[in-house]
Amino acid sequence: MKEVAISEFKAKCLSLLDQVQKTKKPILVTRFGKPIAEVIPASPLAGPRDWIGSMKDTMKILGDIVSPASDEDEWEVLRD
Repeated sequence: MKEVAISEFKAKCLSLLDQVQKTKKPILVTRFGKPIAEVIPASPLAGPRDWIGSMKDTMKILGDIVSPASDEDEWEVLRD
C-alpha cells in the first residue's frame, strides 16, 4: 500500500483520489510516520440509488391498513 504524508495528501488530494479510483488500490495517509487515515476505492454497491426498490415484492399487506387500529369508541380524546 502506498504511504503519503498528510502534507502531500493536502497538496495533491484530487489527483491522489483519482489515482485510487483508477488503480483500485488504497493509499495510507500518515502524520509524522504514523497512519491516520486510509483512502480506499468506493465499493461498486455504494451507489446512492441502489436502495430504491430493493425491497420490491418482499412484503405483503394483510388486512386494512387505512382504518384505525381500534374503534373510535375506545379513543379517550373523543370522550366528553
